[in-house]
Amino acid sequence: MAHILYRASPSPQSAAFSSSLTFSHSLIPFRISSPSLKSSIFGGAFRLLCRDNERFTKPFGRILASQRGYRRLRRQRPAKSKEKQLELSVKICIEEELPNDPEMMNIAEMLRLDVPIAMKLVFEGLKDSEYKTRDTTISDLGGFEHVELSVLFCNDEFIRKLNKEWRDEDHATDVLSMSQHIPELKLPILMLGDIVISIETAARQAEERGHTLLDEIRILMVHGLLHLLGFDHEISDEAEVEMEKEEELLLKSLRWKGKGLIQSAYDAETYSNSHSENPDDRKKEGSLRFYKPKFSYIFCDMDGTLLNSKSQISAITANALKEALSRGVKVVIATGKTRPAVITALKTVDLVGKDGVVSEFSPGVFIQGLIVYGRQGRRISKSTLDPDVCREAFHYSCKHEVPLIAFSEDRCLTLFDHPLVESLYTVYHEPKAEVMPSVEHLLASAEIQVNLGKGFSLFKYIQTIKVLFLDTAEGVATALRPYWSEAVGGRANVVQSQEDMLEIVPQGTSKGSGVRTLLDHLNVPVQEVMAIGDGENDKEMLELASLGIALSNGSEKTKAVANVIGLSNDEDGVADAIYRYAF
Repeated sequence: MAHILYRASPSPQSAAFSSSLTFSHSLIPFRISSPSLKSSIFGGAFRLLCRDNERFTKPFGRILASQRGYRRLRRQRPAKSKEKQLELSVKICIEEELPNDPEMMNIAEMLRLDVPIAMKLVFEGLKDSEYKTRDTTISDLGGFEHVELSVLFCNDEFIRKLNKEWRDEDHATDVLSMSQHIPELKLPILMLGDIVISIETAARQAEERGHTLLDEIRILMVHGLLHLLGFDHEISDEAEVEMEKEEELLLKSLRWKGKGLIQSAYDAETYSNSHSENPDDRKKEGSLRFYKPKFSYIFCDMDGTLLNSKSQISAITANALKEALSRGVKVVIATGKTRPAVITALKTVDLVGKDGVVSEFSPGVFIQGLIVYGRQGRRISKSTLDPDVCREAFHYSCKHEVPLIAFSEDRCLTLFDHPLVESLYTVYHEPKAEVMPSVEHLLASAEIQVNLGKGFSLFKYIQTIKVLFLDTAEGVATALRPYWSEAVGGRANVVQSQEDMLEIVPQGTSKGSGVRTLLDHLNVPVQEVMAIGDGENDKEMLELASLGIALSNGSEKTKAVANVIGLSNDEDGVADAIYRYAF
């Protein structure tokens, strides 16, 4: 709901470019101008009018950037008129942080005509009506040659800061009226001030109230305009009734859809709490269209990050990814999984394909950065494990009966069936492991025949990229990790993504190095990258990114290097990170 704020000093008159709209039948002759888009909301000082009429002054622009620019809408030069007219100068301004949304730009163009017409009608109504509660500071328009009004479109983040700065209320609202009229100056120009409208809140309210965004913005504009002309529903019940009737009359006269803002708030039973509750900087679902992306790329881990503890992607997280993608942000998977496993997992939430997160033709970092795919999904990097380390790991698995998986590019090999091996397929979506009868068979299968059809075949070498041991968390911590940290002897790296898994990967490789390889290939600077992960294997990736976010369920080593600790994977931590930090 709008609140009126009063300025301490006026801004200079801006150059106006008039349109040809003239109302010769009006009680007051009007000429409507549409000036250049430079908001008068910045660079001045304001007085805040409280309910008890206490006034105070403080400078504006410390929180809100006073040097922001504005995009120009189409403007037209004034038509010449011999009749002396009261010129209505309307500025439709778009806050710089709002993206170029076609619907919003169309509405701004529409308001360029709508607002002056509404001003004309309400001015004529002031001459013929008697109001008991309206502040009559603005009464006789005959003493003015020019009337100026600015309408500023912004998002919730902007209006929340404005609301906090001038009303000490730390929440977003739908509309604020900021008066600039100072009657003591006796100027020939009536500077009404600014109507600040959050397009983000307006969009939500339009959906709730069953009309279009244009309808809701018109309703908010009428409400804000009446505030600037002395109506104030907050001072008494009688004033509320009077302003409510004026809203209804003006909307009906203009033949605009919807009820007045006061009545709409009552109907929604939100009058006492009509603002958008949002105690922090997290954007709301569906609101990213009103913000510019802070990053062009989001690199995201899978297990423990994008996937919850049930190894599933929630609908909330999937929707956040889709919304980010729709805003032009590229989401790239960086995982210990194979590409087929990622495709299987993301297919369940319709995130596979040209417009999704992953496909056979998209970039990605897989198997702990050992396989990197670049443009058109072409492999640009591959690392393989030392054959001697592979042999030792296979023998260890047989001797100690600890399940082991050997990963090739898109295949998994093992030495015996085991429930943990099966879970890698059923729970973690990896390719079903092929069981080799012995270490010798596994080593001998380095060369296999691939049937190409029509009597043709070729021989293909299987190169082991990494090996993965599966055990209990205690078994990994007390036996596997201490042994293999020493056994690899500088020939390989030992890493963990899950507490019940131990991975042995080629020396000098990491998920972070894979991400770096891909960024170099794409010519993307790290300043444009946000990364989200949880495991120890994500540490280098989070350090590399401009903003590294470790989920709260992550390892302590990873959280220690992160810029931000996010919610857990079971609390939709990825979605929260996108809505809170990516825009």
